[in-house]
Amino acid sequence: MDIILKYFPDLTEEQKERFAMLESLYTEWNEQVNVISRKDIQQLYERHVLHSLSIAKVMQFKPGTKILDVGTGGGFPGIPLAILFPEAEFFCVDAIGKKIKVVNGVAQALGLTNLRAEHLRVQSVKEKFDFVVSRAVTAFPKFVSMSRSVVRKESFNDLANGILYIKGGDFMDEIANFGDKCTLYPVSDFFDEEFFETKKVIHLAL
Repeated sequence: MDIILKYFPDLTEEQKERFAMLESLYTEWNEQVNVISRKDIQQLYERHVLHSLSIAKVMQFKPGTKILDVGTGGGFPGIPLAILFPEAEFFCVDAIGKKIKVVNGVAQALGLTNLRAEHLRVQSVKEKFDFVVSRAVTAFPKFVSMSRSVVRKESFNDLANGILYIKGGDFMDEIANFGDKCTLYPVSDFFDEEFFETKKVIHLAL
């Protein structure tokens, strides 16, 4: 939990309480449904919570922003972002139903009224959103083709509506065809830990 306060020192008491609850909630759920590896559950705040919050260092979602988290798994990046931006709306979807059960269970325990989750593929989503967020569920061009249709055109945030994608490793070939619509933000610019050295947030304006 200290690692969250290190980079987000201005949290409200409610936000601090919710972030502090995540460890016990995910430990308990992980015993029923394996959504986080046993090794990573020890590093929950660094490798999942803070990793998800790298998006918040790139984009401060304004009240009323609608965000779709595609391939959310156990609720990342959606749940940490929903805690941080209580006036934005989050919809988490995943093709695996038992993972959505975890997301709904955690959100309910936290009292997150700005987040909902459904067992759904992005291709079946009918609503429109300002941003689609995800943590590297597939190759970037494939992800863009799957999800671009749900992004609405009119922007009111500081960044143009589009995709915010967290990815590690070398993926320059994956973004080559998107030109100046694609901006890379090294996560190591925001967080000191070695884990983030190769991680980037990709913003693709749509």
